[in-house]
Amino acid sequence: MKVTLSTDALPKVRADLLALGVRTGGLGSDKALKAFDRSLGGALSAAAKLEDFSGKSGETLKVSLAKGGAKNILLVGLGEGTFAEKDARAFAVRAAGAAAKYSVLAIALPSDEDAILRAAAEGALTGQYRYTRYLTGERRPKHRLETARLIVSRKDKGAAAAVHAGTVLAESVMLVRDLVNAPPNDLTPVALANEAKKACDAHGITYVEWNKAGLAELGADLFLAVNRGSAEEPRMVHMSYVPETLIKTKKIVFVGKGLTFDSGGLCIKPAGSMIDMKCDMAGAATTIGIILAAARLKLPIEVHGLFGATENMTGSAAYRPGDVFKSLDGKTVEIINTDAEGRLVLADVLSYAATKIKPDYLIDHATLTGACMVALGPWTAGLFANDDTLAAAYAKAAAEQGESYWRLPLEEDLREMLKSDIADMKHMGDRYGGSITAALFLREFIGKTKWMHLDIAGPAFGERPHGVFPKGGTGFGVATGVRFLETLASAG
Repeated sequence: MKVTLSTDALPKVRADLLALGVRTGGLGSDKALKAFDRSLGGALSAAAKLEDFSGKSGETLKVSLAKGGAKNILLVGLGEGTFAEKDARAFAVRAAGAAAKYSVLAIALPSDEDAILRAAAEGALTGQYRYTRYLTGERRPKHRLETARLIVSRKDKGAAAAVHAGTVLAESVMLVRDLVNAPPNDLTPVALANEAKKACDAHGITYVEWNKAGLAELGADLFLAVNRGSAEEPRMVHMSYVPETLIKTKKIVFVGKGLTFDSGGLCIKPAGSMIDMKCDMAGAATTIGIILAAARLKLPIEVHGLFGATENMTGSAAYRPGDVFKSLDGKTVEIINTDAEGRLVLADVLSYAATKIKPDYLIDHATLTGACMVALGPWTAGLFANDDTLAAAYAKAAAEQGESYWRLPLEEDLREMLKSDIADMKHMGDRYGGSITAALFLREFIGKTKWMHLDIAGPAFGERPHGVFPKGGTGFGVATGVRFLETLASAG
């Protein structure tokens, strides 16, 4: 789908569906909408009165027209207050979702500031997202939205650049959704690495990967322990975006957990808990999406992305509770529960990133703990950081993008839970504070690097639609990561 700009007056807009934002108080609260309604003989105000539509946030009303350039009108309640980026994004998502059976959508925005245009372009594209790869015959959607026109008062370079940025971000988010939604028999660790390579090759991003033998040579024994029960080869991937024009000297590394399927290993999950474990690679997918967007937006800052991809299965060589393995940085780790596998993979990848790349900021995304969902619910990610400035900057970027994070403490007293009688440390603690002890374990492998761990177990995959996010893979985390990089690159 393409997102374009149009300066047509509302009566002249030609579209299958024209979405109009209405503030609380109804059509009469906006002079332009009131004039448009008069040109239609009062059809909109009559329908609004009949259906008791007043413009409250979340309200929608569709009106089919016998005359006019637009065949159908969608009134979308904007509520009260200033029309901000998050409102533009939500408005466009709702409009695109309602236009699924049409070819041309037009969206009349209450404001056409650059930030609003960017958010609207992003929302129009992500709002029409559907994962249809495995649908055949009559089950495939019969219609496809081809164009979304943003009705604006200007068509200048700034507006075009804003739409381009929103488009790039949306396409990265939708790639992540596709990867997270893909079934594990097709998206194996090697296939995930190949998808990353394809994206890197298309946009001039340097790509390096390690296979099983290469990981053994590195000494990534924790990573390989998780892989032991699987018939599928593991991969560690390093993507490097170094722009030709490097304005900022800071070096940022994103790391992602890439469990393409997690059975729980010998500590096997119940069947009901296993069905969506294809999504356990969402951290790796998010990493791909962030690096790809940074390159396409030509951000003047060096960004690296690493992820470890494997399955956690129950084969005859599977690792066991009670086993001890050495990490890439030399620490010995006692295994307590084989279903706490993600932190083992991340430990070796984080250690590699910290020692070999030596970043200014090291940020990991991982669907790591159910405990984080117990604490924060299904739509908020847990944020852990050893640097307050980094945490504050990321929280600001998240608020601007409308993604929900909550900072949790790295509670030092809980570090005692990771003490082992026979090894340097255990890889998990007791039941309570599970998301915190997981973060404390990861911290053991980052040295003195400024680091942030983002537990996205809840918002990475939705059991039902919520806000601007669809059911299934959401692409959560990409938008905040990109906004953080943009802010960092433009800082004085």
